[in-house]
Amino acid sequence: MEKSISYESYQKLADYYFRHVDTKPFNAYYERPGTLSLLPDVENKTVLDAGCGAGWYTEWLLDHGAKVTSVDFSENMINMTKQRVGKVAEVFTADLNQPLNIQSNKYDVIVSALTLHYLKDWEGTMQEFNRILKNKGRLIFSVHHPFMDFTLFNCDNYFATELLTDEWETPEGSVEVQFYRRPLNEILKPLYLNGFVIEKIIEPMPTEEFRKVLPEKYERLTKRPQFLFVRAQKMTDL
Repeated sequence: MEKSISYESYQKLADYYFRHVDTKPFNAYYERPGTLSLLPDVENKTVLDAGCGAGWYTEWLLDHGAKVTSVDFSENMINMTKQRVGKVAEVFTADLNQPLNIQSNKYDVIVSALTLHYLKDWEGTMQEFNRILKNKGRLIFSVHHPFMDFTLFNCDNYFATELLTDEWETPEGSVEVQFYRRPLNEILKPLYLNGFVIEKIIEPMPTEEFRKVLPEKYERLTKRPQFLFVRAQKMTDL
């Protein structure tokens, strides 16, 4: 089976994320406050961390009393998550482009942080999320903001879904990462076509901690959003 886009990139990035994800400003002081603000009380709830990366959300969810399953397409990221949380969560490799080997109606909550923009087709993924969520279960996710990608990459057609390539600088050198840009309509449509009701959409400001670390980028983020955050609830089975 052909590997999904950016698979090799995240295989390379796993150790870097493991060592730095707690304090990377865009994650720690911008993305996480937004996602956490949308989460319901997770104590004694079953939660899927869909695209767990190096395991920060997995650990947070466990610390707040959730019963957690964590999946990622990168075996190296999965190993980092296992190092972080041990055996207290169910952690295994899975590609969200494919059907999940998970029983139906299992989870109260699905969290997917900065993951879905690596998928070209969201229809199958949202169908799977509907299948494995309990009735009235919630999906919380963050993705690249369509305005941000459209402007930063000088795209020609806002309404296109297109593959973009970026270079990320790390202490170990640059890593090429690919992801899909899509219009807002194509972010929201797969939700309401697959049994979800959109409860909340936010474009939060960066935190004071972000300003202290990256003041110039803080100013940009107060005028141009980088991420989009959505909470939706499963209301009907497919």
